[in-house]
Amino acid sequence: MNHEALATEMRGLREQLAGVTDTAVAAVDGLLIVSDTDEAIDADSLAALAAAGLGLSQRMVAMTGRGVLRSAVSYGSRGCAAVYAVGDNALFVVLGDEGLDLDRLHRESQPVLKRIDTILTSGA
Repeated sequence: MNHEALATEMRGLREQLAGVTDTAVAAVDGLLIVSDTDEAIDADSLAALAAAGLGLSQRMVAMTGRGVLRSAVSYGSRGCAAVYAVGDNALFVVLGDEGLDLDRLHRESQPVLKRIDTILTSGA
């Protein structure tokens, strides 16, 4: 797996979209693959919590007949955390501050998610 290619995708989203503060890619079982987070954030714990949240959100969407989960977003008083499924085996976490435009994040993350999935599945 090409960790540098993943890091490049993560940095690219952070640089192109104001308000993105931290990112991480993890396996759906919660194991961290790569992170671009502030050192104050425990990236391993972030990956585990994101995987748990994604799993719950996927089950709720499936149980209620709402289709395939696109993202799960948690809002806090100083920002938000968005978790996106990447294929069947991974997830992408994006942390943002109060200035993050979530609609723009959802739009601009789609090609990034596809490239991350390609990197992960090709083993490039």
